[in-house]
Amino acid sequence: MLPQYHITTPLSLDHLHEMVPSAFATAAHESRSDRYTYIPTSDVINGLMKEGFLPFAAKQGNSKIKGKSDFTKHMIRFRHENSMTNSKGDSLPEVVLINSHDGTSTYQLLSGLFRLVCLNGMVVPETRSSCIRVPHKGNIVDDVIEGSFKVLEESNNIIETANLWREIELKPREQLLLAKTAHRIRFEAADGTLDTPIKPEQLLIPRRQDDVGDSLWLTHNRIQENITKGGLSGIRHEIGHRHRRVTTRNVNNIDQDVRLNRSLWELSSQLAQWKQTA
Repeated sequence: MLPQYHITTPLSLDHLHEMVPSAFATAAHESRSDRYTYIPTSDVINGLMKEGFLPFAAKQGNSKIKGKSDFTKHMIRFRHENSMTNSKGDSLPEVVLINSHDGTSTYQLLSGLFRLVCLNGMVVPETRSSCIRVPHKGNIVDDVIEGSFKVLEESNNIIETANLWREIELKPREQLLLAKTAHRIRFEAADGTLDTPIKPEQLLIPRRQDDVGDSLWLTHNRIQENITKGGLSGIRHEIGHRHRRVTTRNVNNIDQDVRLNRSLWELSSQLAQWKQTA
């Protein structure tokens, strides 16, 4: 299920139950040992909401193992009520919560941004203050709440980074270099091969007038949306001179979503540093 973003209206618990039922599992998966402290994500959600963190997007993974889908990894994006009317630029700070009840994930809190223009959610690379892990033991709810405030502070700092990127102008060859690197990260197979009719140049195509421009921030957002939201088309030339149209899909896998977002943010950060020192 795709995340459903809302600008001003948070998701209700009923809506979350529909979108991420694994967050409301009544017990841990049978594979977990007695040392596993089971605290359902729903308890954490309730605790966060009492502290002003409101959910605005959610999705969960699937499992091919029978009976495991009710315990799989899920991701919920929160914004604090104090930041709702205090946006800087075109983005709002978010706290991204990831968890599972099948042993594939601890509680993870990641710094994120929500871009109002395109309803895009981003995740930044892991640092001590932008990623906090809470194991399934101890006072989980309180630990997650404490960690969420720390991560939220970092998300606010990340918005300042985005504002700096708005002032950095990229030449066409620099934009293409960023697109080519992101293209390889998105489409390269495990064996290092790159077999896709999608061209790097397609990652730079804006989907709306607001994204037209040469700044690093706009370039980053065009690429981020194109590699995660799908909809890019190309013609694959197959054996026998046959041609087949290929269209990319939305990135639904939570781990891949986070990996692509973090990798692209790191690439843009390196380019920003180079531009500022060149």
